[in-house]
Amino acid sequence: MSYVAVIGAGSWGTTLAYLLSKKGYDVSLWVYEKDLAEEIERTRLNKVYLPDIRLPENIMISHRIDEVVNKARYILNVVPSQYTRAVFKEISPYLSNGSAIISASKGIERGTLMTISSVLKELTGHEVAALSGPSFAKEVMKNLPTAVTLATENRNTGILLQELFNTSTFRVYTHNDILGVEIGGALKNVIAIAAGISDSLGLGNNARASLITRGLAEITRLGVAMGAEEKTFAGLSGLGDLVLTCTSALSRNYTLGIKLGQGMKLKDILEQTISVVEGVETAESAFELSNKYNIEMPIVEQVYKIINEGKDPVLAVSDLMSRSMKPEFY
Repeated sequence: MSYVAVIGAGSWGTTLAYLLSKKGYDVSLWVYEKDLAEEIERTRLNKVYLPDIRLPENIMISHRIDEVVNKARYILNVVPSQYTRAVFKEISPYLSNGSAIISASKGIERGTLMTISSVLKELTGHEVAALSGPSFAKEVMKNLPTAVTLATENRNTGILLQELFNTSTFRVYTHNDILGVEIGGALKNVIAIAAGISDSLGLGNNARASLITRGLAEITRLGVAMGAEEKTFAGLSGLGDLVLTCTSALSRNYTLGIKLGQGMKLKDILEQTISVVEGVETAESAFELSNKYNIEMPIVEQVYKIINEGKDPVLAVSDLMSRSMKPEFY
């Protein structure tokens, strides 16, 4: 029996399990691969995702869903967005009545175009919060200063969860706009792919700054049309996460953009990548959402065409720069 169950043992899931365990909480960590679960339990090292960090003994490692979530007070979802539904269908029967779910996954479900908190709420009927913001796992593990946003429907729940996660180097702010926090966290990955392509093509700092700024405008327009608060996108889960993801080689999405700009095929890039690159799937969902809500999102559109139609990145840049002239704010 653990106080917190962390579902997903990638770099971010392992990091959050580590952070909570160092605060003294009993944590259980669900690992999808049985062999990897047994190895982590034996060595206390997640050699695939975070090989340099020894996990404390108060983290229980298991491949069994029922064993991990049994009577846990808090369930932390760190499963890649496209697998969340399947995993939580299996989890739902084992959830205790009073457990709260926190989603730290960043994506939009393909097909349904639902945010991950919406998927979780539909499947479980439980209260769901969203944790997001500029937070590379490696830097959190090194206790480097990090600030994130935790969005909840209920203010009291927000205060409890804020206390759960907050540390002297991991600062947690509360917010009530779950939709906005999730839209920002998901779509920044698409803009990061564009930023990587831009840098790979040698387009310069001006181009990257423009992509970040206009990308934020696209994300905000869509988020507001879907019912989110505009101010959310100026915060940590919006601008903060966008800047981080568009400017660092630690970002999987930015790195994928670099490789696309170098002429590599998407299939080859993904075969060489251990972790899930959320922006690839989110580009399709974002493009479909822009059509659904009739929102102009030219950067998202070009990334979608590069990924899904094999469009030449150089031509995509040309098409962006030759669009009809218009006011900055409309």
